[in-house]
Amino acid sequence: MYILTHETFKALKPGLSAYADDVEKLIIALITFLIFQQSGQGIKELLEVAKKEIPMELWKFTPLVLKATAGLRLLPGEKAQKLLGKVKEIFQASPFFVRDNCVSIMNGTDEGRLNDPQKRSVGMLDLGGGSTQITFLPRTKATLQTSPSGHTTSFQMFNHTYKLYSYSYLGLGLMSARLAILGGVEGKSLGEGEELISPCLSPGFKSKWQHAEIVYKIKGQKAGEPLYESCSNKVAKMLYKKVHRAGEVKNLDFYIFSYYYDCAAEAGLIDKEKGGSLTVSDFEIAAKYVCKTMEISPGNSPFLCMDLTYITFLLQELGFPKNQGFKTHLC
Repeated sequence: MYILTHETFKALKPGLSAYADDVEKLIIALITFLIFQQSGQGIKELLEVAKKEIPMELWKFTPLVLKATAGLRLLPGEKAQKLLGKVKEIFQASPFFVRDNCVSIMNGTDEGRLNDPQKRSVGMLDLGGGSTQITFLPRTKATLQTSPSGHTTSFQMFNHTYKLYSYSYLGLGLMSARLAILGGVEGKSLGEGEELISPCLSPGFKSKWQHAEIVYKIKGQKAGEPLYESCSNKVAKMLYKKVHRAGEVKNLDFYIFSYYYDCAAEAGLIDKEKGGSLTVSDFEIAAKYVCKTMEISPGNSPFLCMDLTYITFLLQELGFPKNQGFKTHLC
């Protein structure tokens, strides 16, 4: 049996797809980091982290792997492949072990295979920008028998085959959900003079927001119905019949990652560095509080009311009761 004794996590913003229109930006960002030692963006920043964590004598034996997620799956194929090709060039120039298939785009099922399938297993929930994943090891046959097609997969590890419940909902990541809640359509620009109006934004708020290479004009509705109630109605309609509710999730331990973590930290529900534990109800209470304050002013996070409300409803649609607890750190 292999035991994980240490792991290092480093996230960069924006994601890799932000460089789709100009892959040379990726190189410029990397050079900026190397010369000025700033918190730049790019693959080499992650390689520098790896060099610090892994002994030099083991570099040539340590494989590099990049698995792109939904952000790249939403890009046109030619742009995505060109970007991945540039990443592979950077990998090949590094001192680490590089295989031919070291850079690729994950399908939705692969994106969910992050939990350890052992007897005392836990589930995972990952909220990306373009998609959201749920993965767990079912303990009841009913879950496998009632799951829709494509929601389960066989996974082999250490001479054992496990049947996982693992599904990726493309279009339900936080950024794609924002667009849907705003009333936009993925990949479709607005006409001249058009704007997206949402009850989830502060009344009178006006701005521009970019998603998947398209810039949208957005604004909040006029003051009227309480923000949380009106936003809740919009989110509920957007999520209607979009996800499958697996009954046994309420009896399992789950860890939450990515935008779940970011939004919880931004709302003060967990420590930004240390993480913590929280419930669906905590997200709901935070959503109501933030939405109430945004009835007066959008503050520094104009989307936080929308994001917290969306997370609250998404978790409930997935089958989690309000008292369901989640953890944010594996170690």
